[in-house]
Amino acid sequence: MSNEPFGARLRAAMDTRGPLCVGIDPHAHLLDSWGLPDTPEGLASFTYGVVDALADRVAVFKPQSAFFERFGSAGIAVLEQATIRLRDAGALVIIDAKRGDIGSTMAGYASAYLAEKGPLACDALTVSPYLGFGSLQPAIDEARAAGAGLFVLALTSNAEGPQFQSARTVAGPTVAGAVLDGLRELNGTDLGSDAPADALGSFGAVVGATIASTDEDLDVRGPLLAPGLGAQGGTAEGLTKVFGSAVRNVVPSSSREILGAGPSAAALQDAADRANDGFRRVLGY
Repeated sequence: MSNEPFGARLRAAMDTRGPLCVGIDPHAHLLDSWGLPDTPEGLASFTYGVVDALADRVAVFKPQSAFFERFGSAGIAVLEQATIRLRDAGALVIIDAKRGDIGSTMAGYASAYLAEKGPLACDALTVSPYLGFGSLQPAIDEARAAGAGLFVLALTSNAEGPQFQSARTVAGPTVAGAVLDGLRELNGTDLGSDAPADALGSFGAVVGATIASTDEDLDVRGPLLAPGLGAQGGTAEGLTKVFGSAVRNVVPSSSREILGAGPSAAALQDAADRANDGFRRVLGY
């Protein structure tokens, strides 16, 4: 892991390769559409096909851990190897595992995913704050030490999300607002007051690309991971409506729209290039 903070590496990667984040979500139906069996071997062929086609041209990848975990140790081995290959090709890897716990258990997750020599060492990890924002501290500490980052669930687009995220805390803000405030404080501490206006901190929020417009302040001085683009209904043009003045900090994630173009490497590259070009125009790259 580089000693340069994740936020700085992410900004540089998006400036160079464009803002697109490709989600690697090996659903059983996607394996089938590629003519592959729903087995560890099929998982490996699918995943490495995506990696070989796109690793040197896309800035960010987001493998969904669940679709690897369902194959047990064989699936985790594919995730581990894919992460290594992607990072060796200069891409950044966000493992989407949504880990969340307290104390030594959270520290264990952080050691696995964020520590420089961790077995699943990646550039950033998605985490859940619903045991309290302070429960993330072991992951925050490990991320800072390793130059890694976190993406914290804040405003997700699933129908059940508002039950918790829009609820009011004892102090008054919504739960989502409290999460965003916590991220803003972390990034402000790390960046300081003299950082350039477009500098990114390493602690970002997960904000669904298909949520309705929000009154929450999304400018947390860090990246905003926006899943839900493409097949899930989100569009490049719609990002400005959701994110407003913070749209430059969006990391737009698309999976099925791109993965469905495979298994041809040329078709995967064409789909990724078209998506990336659209996001470049909207986000100002």
